[in-house]
Amino acid sequence: MQITLSINGQNHGVDAPAATLLVEALRDHLGLTGTHIGCDTSQCGACHVLLDGVAVKACTVLAAQAQGQAITTIEGLGTQQALHPMQQAFRDAHGLQCGFCTPGMVMAGLEIVRRHGTQLTPELVAHELEGNLCRCTGYMNIIKAIVAGAAAMEQSHA
Repeated sequence: MQITLSINGQNHGVDAPAATLLVEALRDHLGLTGTHIGCDTSQCGACHVLLDGVAVKACTVLAAQAQGQAITTIEGLGTQQALHPMQQAFRDAHGLQCGFCTPGMVMAGLEIVRRHGTQLTPELVAHELEGNLCRCTGYMNIIKAIVAGAAAMEQSHA
């Protein structure tokens, strides 16, 4: 099946079976490996991407379902020279350890900001991160990073 996906502002043709998951199309067909597969059961959040601006777990969406929608992966947020404010906050607050969950956590952070605005409390962020697993950090620096990233987004209007 031939589908066209709009990813990070560019169209990409993908020839894949109809049952191909979006996460598989991103990683296996297009080489966008920042979207991670962590659990195969839709419970870890490592595969979060933005679909028309809303965070979704890419392991729960068929690639064909995403056709016609704007997909943003972690690779589409910023550059090495100019990180997105949420990415920079993760870096500054040491909101990562092994880094495996980080792309999904950053995308989840953006979803939290989308739904709740930039004035976040640690308690709200902790509650909202249910469904995102990290095996290394204990979440404290991730929570700090999301709160700081939201504030930075407000200042930069990102």
